[in-house]
Formats: sequence, structure tokens, C-alpha cells
Amino acid sequence: MKNYIFTLALKVRDYECDLQGVVNNSVYQNYLEHARHEFLQSIGNNFKTLHEQGIDAMVSRIEIDYKSSLTSGDEFEVRMNIEREGVKLVFKEDIYRLSDNKLCAKGKVYAICLVNGRLTKGEIFDKLFAEHLQN
Repeated sequence: MKNYIFTLALKVRDYECDLQGVVNNSVYQNYLEHARHEFLQSIGNNFKTLHEQGIDAMVSRIEIDYKSSLTSGDEFEVRMNIEREGVKLVFKEDIYRLSDNKLCAKGKVYAICLVNGRLTKGEIFDKLFAEHLQN
């Protein structure tokens, strides 16, 4: 099994499903976003505090490959790793259904860092995520 730096357990709510009874494709992006926020909180920080310091992480691109549908009541985990690609941080987030450990979605979220409104290399995140960056 692949090692991840962070995992977050969640459960599908009825209202996240479409008429076909599966989680709507757009909801997976919410799951990925929530996991990133919880990860930052778990290491003692949050996006609000960073913003108040003039530091903003901004999503520049998202890729999601849907593998198997989640349905109402499914318990699942978002499992995360972080890599650096030039000035971008890449959050690699996999969503697994817990009942059968089946991969349901693979996400890659590319983020950039602005400091006081100017694009930077995101050095603050190198410091914050030093023990978690994969490369």
C-alpha cells in the first residue's frame, strides 16, 4: 500500500448525490479542498491566518480522474501527498472507499503562492511543509 502524509475520513451525504444515486462529479473537488484545509490545520496553521499575513495559496489547475463512484452513506478517505514542480505545489489526493479500499478518484491540485498580491516561489510553503514534501 502506498504511503501518504495525511488522510482524512469522510462520509457521503445524501444531498451530494445526483439523480443516478452517485456522488456528483463536482463534489469530489470539495472533498479534495476540505482535505487540504484539514491538512494545513493538522500542522498548526490555516488559510485565514496566512491570508491575514498577506500569504495566499491559489489553485491554478485541478485534474481529477474518476475511477469508481461513491454513493450515499459510503465512508471514504482522502489520502494526500505533496510535491514541488517549479513554483507550484502539487497536492496528489486519492479518494478511497473504505468498505473495499477501492480507488474512486485521483486528483492533482496545482497551487501557486502570492505574497502581498505578487507571485512568489512559495518559500513559506517549503518551510511549512518541509517534512512532508516528496521531492
